[in-house]
Amino acid sequence: MTVEEHLASAQSIANLIDQTLLKPEATAEDVIRLCREAAEQNFCSVCINPHWVRLARTTLAGSAVRVCTVIGFPLGASRTGAKVAEARLALAEGAVEIDMVQNIGALRSTDLDCVRSELAELAEIAHAGKALLKVILETCLLTDEQKAAACRLAVEAKADFVKTSTGFSTSGATADDVRLMRQTVGPALGVKASGGIRSYETLRGMVAAGATRIGTSSGTQILREFREGIAPGAGGKPGGY
Repeated sequence: MTVEEHLASAQSIANLIDQTLLKPEATAEDVIRLCREAAEQNFCSVCINPHWVRLARTTLAGSAVRVCTVIGFPLGASRTGAKVAEARLALAEGAVEIDMVQNIGALRSTDLDCVRSELAELAEIAHAGKALLKVILETCLLTDEQKAAACRLAVEAKADFVKTSTGFSTSGATADDVRLMRQTVGPALGVKASGGIRSYETLRGMVAAGATRIGTSSGTQILREFREGIAPGAGGKPGGY
């Protein structure tokens, strides 16, 4: 699909967006508000912390909006067994997309077997539950060589997406990283850009670089800019949602 097709209408843009709320201070009221906004705008999914999966599923009942949650978040340094337990519980409570932080330290230590086996186990669990697995690389902490290696491991493990960032480290998504990830995975996987995407212009740049999903807390604002024909300078400091 071309950039023009991805961005042909407000609905085609909404189809790209995981409307996100991962702040630790988020309340039940905040999550309900997020879900209602997502249903109103027909976003692809809501992405929330695991504690809120059941509430999101209930609030979105009857809606096409998917429930996405995060695993091993935000550091990726949990043991594989802990990530497996988190994923199983999230799936049981209604998540249909799992965004898992890879073991960043293991990758940087060149323990590729550890990363590979963990991704494969989580992919198998997600797919058995009819869910998607997105692998968060945390690109700001990796060299280009490490980013490419992580992407190749995700392909080997049969993950569904690679994702740039948690939004909680030193910086968020960049078009250069998205482009590198797309070049490495080819058409085999989706590429999700997240972290610091707060304007239509920034979203458009990420899609042009190869992103097929966007994680943002600013989805409604992005759609408003599109509908009003506004394309301000790329907004928001990197990092965080």
